[in-house]
Amino acid sequence: MKTYLDCIPCFFHQALGTVRLVSDDPDLHQRVVREVLLWVQDMDFHQPPPLMGREVQQVVKDLSGNPDPYRQIKYQCNKFILGLYPELKAMVDSSPDAFATAVRMAIAGNIIDFGAERNVVLERVHQVVRDSLNVSMSGSAMADLKSSIDRASRILYLADNTGEIVFDRLLLEQMPRDRITFAVKGGPVLNDATREDAEFTGITDLVRVIDNGTDIPGTVLSACSAEFREEFARADLVISKGQGNYETLDEEDKHIFFLLKVKCRVVSDDLHCDVGSAVVHRRRR
Repeated sequence: MKTYLDCIPCFFHQALGTVRLVSDDPDLHQRVVREVLLWVQDMDFHQPPPLMGREVQQVVKDLSGNPDPYRQIKYQCNKFILGLYPELKAMVDSSPDAFATAVRMAIAGNIIDFGAERNVVLERVHQVVRDSLNVSMSGSAMADLKSSIDRASRILYLADNTGEIVFDRLLLEQMPRDRITFAVKGGPVLNDATREDAEFTGITDLVRVIDNGTDIPGTVLSACSAEFREEFARADLVISKGQGNYETLDEEDKHIFFLLKVKCRVVSDDLHCDVGSAVVHRRRR
């Protein structure tokens, strides 16, 4: 997906939101905004938004001297959601359709995104989970996802955010774990999950975990490591979480299921749905 003019305000909100996490110095805030302004003048709108977002985050890291501005938030988020895990797992296990409930949970977890929604309050998670169990979703899409998982011999599961990966764990537990590779980011960016988060939340005890070799808040294959690109090529099914992965993989010639909460008008227009929709979208070869 290319970058649209509507994406530009988000870059500035994201830059300010990030630098305010690490400093209350208004001069630093101003320097960050000015640097992003200079950079936006020459940006390539044919590139996907997450690639642009990575450059914005690098401006904040460089000027603030903090290589991981979201580190404390990520820890708090993982700890909070992990504390809910027994309750969430009981809801899945007691459901008449554990797989469909786990998919709904995984998508509900995608709301935990401090990049797209800076005012996330963790206590909202309970309401989001309750809403996810009642939201209308295509039964055929769910059945299609289940049958694709059952048939696949190599599944690549692309993680998105911290905290959210605890919800992913609920879905992984409903899948053939010996056939799954779980991919996280290769370096800190926003609140995206890294190997450290996969270890903290117990994902590494369930499935094989690799990183994609980049700190882009999406999956830009040309920038990923050779190991990850090989894994992507060998997978006969990719399950992709979140908007950033959708924005960077929507045109790939690959059997991909995108699981996400739609958080902006640009993506809602592309998927022909409302902002806030819970989506299971299949990308066919």
